Amino acid sequence: MTGSPHILVVDDDAEIRSLLARYLGGQGFRVTVAQDRRECLARVADARPDLLVLDVMLPDGTGLEICRSLQDRRPRVPVILLTALKEDVDRIVGLEIGADDYLGKPFNPRELTARIRAVLRRSGPEDAAPADGARRFRFAGFQAIPDQRRVTADGAEIDLTGAEFDLLMAFLERPGRVLSRDRLLDLTQGRGRDPLDRSIDVLMSRLRRKLASEAVPALFKTVRNGGYQLAVPVQVETPDP
Repeated sequence: MTGSPHILVVDDDAEIRSLLARYLGGQGFRVTVAQDRRECLARVADARPDLLVLDVMLPDGTGLEICRSLQDRRPRVPVILLTALKEDVDRIVGLEIGADDYLGKPFNPRELTARIRAVLRRSGPEDAAPADGARRFRFAGFQAIPDQRRVTADGAEIDLTGAEFDLLMAFLERPGRVLSRDRLLDLTQGRGRDPLDRSIDVLMSRLRRKLASEAVPALFKTVRNGGYQLAVPVQVETPDP
């Protein structure tokens, strides 16, 4: 990613589009707007945004459909979903199909800006070159390479979103420790947990599914009233001094 990050705001409310274009532009982002699914997909193809701020409800489809259609795109475009407070099911489904974060309406533009910066930080460029002698984590037949934000198994790459990779790294850097949902949110997204926030549980479910292995059926443990724990040994390879 070079220059100012390019944000595509997709919402059928003209007032919200105008507000976010002005506010995000004032925060140093380049901003493009779209009012529906058709225009959004055209902008993604032509303007190549670095991140989508995507309303769930659109006049010609849903943000969930767009999110699902972007999963096989390379490079993958991170997505922050905007949902009405009552749309808890849509938030969960959005995370399950690959959204990186969500924010309920009405929202504070400052919080959205913080979420955007956090998602961009953890998404990173997919083609970044690793530093010489970069750390590597080996666990249960997998290899995680933080500088490249990649996870492989037997030479094959495991396709993780930025949020899933950050969650995995929280465990790899603290092997054997039980991490609460609040702690995981703080480590991965830099925010506290709303009592109804199920994002960590959804991300854990996705991570377990993607790293499922017959050799290690219980990679993570759920600790009642505690949180989650990585249940396998971790080997860290560090560069020679």
